[in-house]
Amino acid sequence: LMAIAWMLNFGGWNYIYYLDCMMNNYEMCLISFLVVLAGMTKSAQIPFSAWLPAAMAAPTPVSALVHSSTLVTAGVYLLIRFSKAFPNWLLNFLLVISVLTMFMSGLGANFEYDLKKIIALSTLSQLGLMMSILSMGFADLAFFHLLTHALFKALLFMCAGMVIHNVKNFQDIRFMGNLSIFMPLTSVCFMISNFTLCGMPFLAGFYSKDMILELISMSNLNMFMYFMYFFSTGLTVCYSFRLFYYVL
Repeated sequence: LMAIAWMLNFGGWNYIYYLDCMMNNYEMCLISFLVVLAGMTKSAQIPFSAWLPAAMAAPTPVSALVHSSTLVTAGVYLLIRFSKAFPNWLLNFLLVISVLTMFMSGLGANFEYDLKKIIALSTLSQLGLMMSILSMGFADLAFFHLLTHALFKALLFMCAGMVIHNVKNFQDIRFMGNLSIFMPLTSVCFMISNFTLCGMPFLAGFYSKDMILELISMSNLNMFMYFMYFFSTGLTVCYSFRLFYYVL
């Protein structure tokens, strides 16, 4: 809100007309920084990421709507719309923060036992992936991954809700198991959404994640960032198979 009010001082909210001014004027750089900060808070990037796993006490359909396609992706969408207005130093800052978020949430999901928190941390990891590819200048690809992620993550949340309902409201994955015998349809949907999260070929997540990793390989990132990207992708596969092992 502060950034919006401040932007009005420049004569209007249509920032396209003063994009050149944005790169040179320190006040416009500060406004851009405030917009990035708002997007980071909304999308739960480090250091604002504590609220997302803690907000999983809602009923499952609400979680599916809020944590896959509406609330947390609003920050990414905001930054996609403003992506032309950010100077290079701000994009580099956003890249470092988002890659750290992706890595930390992937690591956290591998040591978590609460089913809904694992899925929330996986959402956080994918948000970090969207933010990082956005900060490299591929806003269209970030939006494509946002759409595919909303589809399969909503399915994963609904399947998790079915599983929790059928094990008498236990959310600890250590109390689950053998559900593929008792709930075959839910298990199949759970497997499909998990495979899509991993980036299994010819599923929705494959097309966006493969393109992202391909563009990272072609970019001029240093080896540390390159390693963090691919290690975070490996962590995604790791916690997905951990869910398979415990739940199904």
